Amino acid sequence: MTSLTTAAAPTGDGAPVVNEVAGVPGGVGEAARSARADALDAWLRRIFPGRPGVALVAVGGLGRRQCAPCGDLDLVLLHAGVPGVDELAAALWYPIWDAGLRLDHSVRTVTEALSVAQDDVKVALGLLDARHVAGDPALTDQLARTATDHWRRTAIRQLPRLREITAARWEAHGELAFLLEGDLKEAAGGLRDVGILRAIATAGVTDALRPAVHAAHRRLLDTRDALHQQVGRRVDRLLAQERDGVAKLLGVDEGDALLRLTAGDARTVRHALDDAWRAADRLRSGRQRAASGRPVRRPVARDVVEQDGELVLARTAIGARPDPSLSLRVAAAAATTRLPIARATCEWLAAYCPPLPAPWPPAARTALTTLLGAGPGLVPAWETCDRYGLIDGWLPEWTRMRSLPQHNPVHRFTLDRHLVQTAYEASRHARDVERPDLLLLGAFLHDVGKGLPGDHSVVGAPLAEAVAARIGLPPAEAALIGTLVRLHLLLPEVATRRDLSDPKTIAGVAERVGDTGTLELLHALVQADAAATGPAAWSGWKGRLVAELVARVRTTLDTGVVPAPPAPDPALVAGPLPVVHLGEDRVSVAAADRRGLLATVAGCLALHRLEVISADAATVDGRALVECRVQPRYGLAPDPIALSADLRRAVAGDVSVTQRLRGRALAARSRGAAPRVVWHREAATDAVLLELRAADAAGLLYRVACALDEAGAQVRAARIATLGGDVVDTFYLVGAGLPDEQRARVEAAVLAAV
Repeated sequence: MTSLTTAAAPTGDGAPVVNEVAGVPGGVGEAARSARADALDAWLRRIFPGRPGVALVAVGGLGRRQCAPCGDLDLVLLHAGVPGVDELAAALWYPIWDAGLRLDHSVRTVTEALSVAQDDVKVALGLLDARHVAGDPALTDQLARTATDHWRRTAIRQLPRLREITAARWEAHGELAFLLEGDLKEAAGGLRDVGILRAIATAGVTDALRPAVHAAHRRLLDTRDALHQQVGRRVDRLLAQERDGVAKLLGVDEGDALLRLTAGDARTVRHALDDAWRAADRLRSGRQRAASGRPVRRPVARDVVEQDGELVLARTAIGARPDPSLSLRVAAAAATTRLPIARATCEWLAAYCPPLPAPWPPAARTALTTLLGAGPGLVPAWETCDRYGLIDGWLPEWTRMRSLPQHNPVHRFTLDRHLVQTAYEASRHARDVERPDLLLLGAFLHDVGKGLPGDHSVVGAPLAEAVAARIGLPPAEAALIGTLVRLHLLLPEVATRRDLSDPKTIAGVAERVGDTGTLELLHALVQADAAATGPAAWSGWKGRLVAELVARVRTTLDTGVVPAPPAPDPALVAGPLPVVHLGEDRVSVAAADRRGLLATVAGCLALHRLEVISADAATVDGRALVECRVQPRYGLAPDPIALSADLRRAVAGDVSVTQRLRGRALAARSRGAAPRVVWHREAATDAVLLELRAADAAGLLYRVACALDEAGAQVRAARIATLGGDVVDTFYLVGAGLPDEQRARVEAAVLAAV
């Protein structure tokens, strides 16, 4: 049996590239891919046990001669019904497996292969790449010609099924243009979609493979080659930790630049496929014609008509001097009707629509509000306009923000898509505010300062205000847009990091917000921003905390009186001790007053895999009260009987429980980035705030609370905010202030505990 050795070619970081046949080169680029195909063809011919009536056919990457450094082999053993074909196949497949190569294989006659292709559209597409490698070339030629002819005759009927499969794949993998760690092959706009474009072009439906698509395809292939070289194995997802190494192999300055280039290529592919689907729809349904033989045109908005399922300009709009607001009005019509804009119309608008004056005319401002508030139609309409450069004409700032990565684990989108998505999410809250137009614009501009030095909320406020003034908002409304941008993080940060029962917390927020109208806009913006960020940015408990803060601040703004803090649960201040109450998301404990009770409760909760969101400690009539809001760390609720028993024993001083807590907590110590302590002296009525910024870890609150207790600090309340893999934990230390020496001692104890 012929054997195959594995060559180890160096990559960018010194790791070997696996699965390289001896003599098969690594490297990046079209020439390297072609050389790999030549070497694999030659090796397969050597191990092919030739026999009349049998052919070895390559499909997939080898069939297209686009072999990745660590790609697999897709092979078909084609035969004319010869006997002993199973033994022949085994003699071919085993040397490939022995070489450590991944193999997707089948053994079929021409009739069998075509029959499978008739029932499975993915197989039909695969056969379009069929290429002869070894054996009887007449068999391969028969398969390739018949498969291509069959596809051309049946493509219009098969494309709807292919479109369903593609939509399901996009739903699973997202859009490559907007993802921070996208799959180069499976995500929308990736390599898999180029194969679909090639199939649609083969069917003669449309000129799907234009030069821009070819160029984008080559760059995506180069990026995947470099990714294989960098990682040393087959992988298609461009992870953040690999980005700089891949960029270096491609001669790109740094990882963020590579991400933006990839986003541009993915957009090109996705837009081309959208055009191709529409062409197929028109071909399948047939064009509607009037009695005169002309296409049916239906008015949908001023200067905009529908023709063949697309939006085009009315003839009067083309003949007259174009209105500067025309492109925005077309975009708004596309978003509200959820109909695509014809390619020729986009090209005409890009070439002939005059620039908008400053300030914008009312029609343009109205069209922008309609576009941003259109709901599901916003994103596709915006992307189409961005494809043809119309957005840059409306907002010069867009060039800087396009495809800008957001290096935060809670964000799923690049900055440009996040802004558009936030406007879409804000449209769901339009009925909750008095000025939905200002909500939409504030949502769209809330992160305009990202990518610039400094706090993006502070930096972005004057930029957003300038944009608002340019589009024609009165000075007071433009200033309000700046306020929304500057304060868009205020509510979630205060709700999750401050004691909402402290009058100083509520008074401070009320002073910064100023009025109930702004408060309503900020509340709606917070919810839209979180929904557009990703699932890790919002939760039920966070929503309840923000709603509680908003309710208290609204009362203060309406009445001028800060609401009194809620009274403790009566059940905790009466009856024999200890008292343990377990609610849906709350744990309340009352015990004899002693130091370290908060640490004991927090540790016990960590032992039962409960994450503490907020904690309050108080002393009432000699009783120590601890109330915690909790959520399961891994989504599984603990056994309430076991939890209640451990809490009772722990707060009563049971040493065995304490030992279990310490042992478990020490084992769970975080190995994340270096922690940091920040002090806030004027943020509370009767306490100094210690803010800990550190990597998240199970039992962290227990360890820190123990350290604070041992350092002689009394904790009145704690607020725990988790941001991806990090936490911002705030501890209210009782007292008007701490001497510098004691503060240094407390800070050192906390950092040592982390």
